[in-house]
Amino acid sequence: MRESVEVSGLVLRPWGAEGDVDAVLEAFAEPLMRWQAPQPVDSVEDAQQWVRARGAQWEAGSAFSFAVVDGHGGDGAVLGNVAVSAVDRRHSTGWVSYWITRTARGRGVATRACRAAARWAFDDLGLFRLELGHRVNNPASCRVATAAGFATEGIQRQKLLYDGVRYDVESHARLATDPDPEPEPTTP
Repeated sequence: MRESVEVSGLVLRPWGAEGDVDAVLEAFAEPLMRWQAPQPVDSVEDAQQWVRARGAQWEAGSAFSFAVVDGHGGDGAVLGNVAVSAVDRRHSTGWVSYWITRTARGRGVATRACRAAARWAFDDLGLFRLELGHRVNNPASCRVATAAGFATEGIQRQKLLYDGVRYDVESHARLATDPDPEPEPTTP
């Protein structure tokens, strides 16, 4: 199983490199990111725990989180995270999630990372079905899902609860037998 993937000027690699804790702390300082982790990531210790948890999940084979890094070799700036989690070997399924830093948004980073993670999950993990979901009030995430080849499957009513408000979630899935989506042009 490959632990890193290079695609269209990005490297997907496991979390844990030097500088990753600072990158995580900076990413989670943005208010939009507060819902992207089970617990707040407000301190260096929180960010260290977040990175350690990604490594422990990888070792256990239950989830595979990649730092999305700019450039070749994996030494560039961290632009976000893409993960394949909730891996169910019996049914060959997994759950895809992603987040991208504010500075990397609008450049196709999430779409390229999501496509690469899906291909990796099919080829390296041998999964057959990948699922993802997003709040219906997040059209950018919907565009990423569909551009990454995930077909819309339906709405899960009031699935998520954030700050006392319930949100509907649109579900998407991609099968190993689905054709790869056409590549999008990249912008610097």
